[in-house]
Amino acid sequence: MKRGERHLAIIVGLLVLVIIVTGGYFFARNPERETLDDAARAHAPGKFVRLADGVTHYDIDGPDTGRTVVLVHGFSVPAYIWDSTATALASAGYRVVRYDEYGRGWSDRPDVVYNADLYDRQLVQLLDSLHIHDRIDLGGVSMGGWVTATFVGRHPERVRSLVLSDPVAGTSARPSEKFYWPIVGSFLWQTTAVPGMAEGQLSDLVQPSRFPDWADRYRPQMRFRGFGRALLSTRRETAGMNTDTLYARVARTGVPVLLLWGTADKTVPFARSSSVRRAIPSAEFHAIDGAAHLPILERAPVVDSLMLAFLART
Repeated sequence: MKRGERHLAIIVGLLVLVIIVTGGYFFARNPERETLDDAARAHAPGKFVRLADGVTHYDIDGPDTGRTVVLVHGFSVPAYIWDSTATALASAGYRVVRYDEYGRGWSDRPDVVYNADLYDRQLVQLLDSLHIHDRIDLGGVSMGGWVTATFVGRHPERVRSLVLSDPVAGTSARPSEKFYWPIVGSFLWQTTAVPGMAEGQLSDLVQPSRFPDWADRYRPQMRFRGFGRALLSTRRETAGMNTDTLYARVARTGVPVLLLWGTADKTVPFARSSSVRRAIPSAEFHAIDGAAHLPILERAPVVDSLMLAFLART
């Protein structure tokens, strides 16, 4: 074998080795091993409806004759984040609708851009499929604040009131530049960011020990292909977004707003509540002591009481 041929063989061998090692690393780190389909959903709780962009998982609590409250979750924790709130509202006679946004929970992970148009379309189509045409009371936590505020700004005639709990505010941070690199960015996101997301949710709580199953409840959704891709797309689409204009548009609609914020919140720091209050001067604001990013869980009795009183007034 000539010297040039030997060099070429060495290079090819090294490339093959790199591909094998990289593939093995990706397989070992990537938690997504299954396809989310009807068979996978066979024993899942709740209900399902096929909308334009895919199947949406939802649940309804409370009497059919009750006033409809729709609760929207945040960036990655699915609709169960509202469990205690839904129970309290349903017990008080409200009809409570919760659903998993595309890419999360038991809903489909379509290979699309995860932007405001997608989330707004999902909510509109879900309401229409359930024949909910009267005005609804809307609640959003964390990124759900972006989704619900967008909905209010676009469809104010469909909304009676809005509850925001620790909503995204200010200017959203950009993901690390490496996650924007073609091909490599997605690989790095899937192998370095996604695997630790279940444990990462514990930082939303002041006392994680009070919720020992919080990370375990999160993990099932991570098994299904498309989960990481959906989150990365959402992060990229919201990077650099300033919410001041979004919330100012809510204020112009005249829809009553209840704003709740955990004083120990590190995910969306409490200081950012001032920007939302400036954008929506008429909002009823309550600082929730003893809670971080999720006062709806950590101070559930307090939050439930505030929500029920607010809904009664509107």
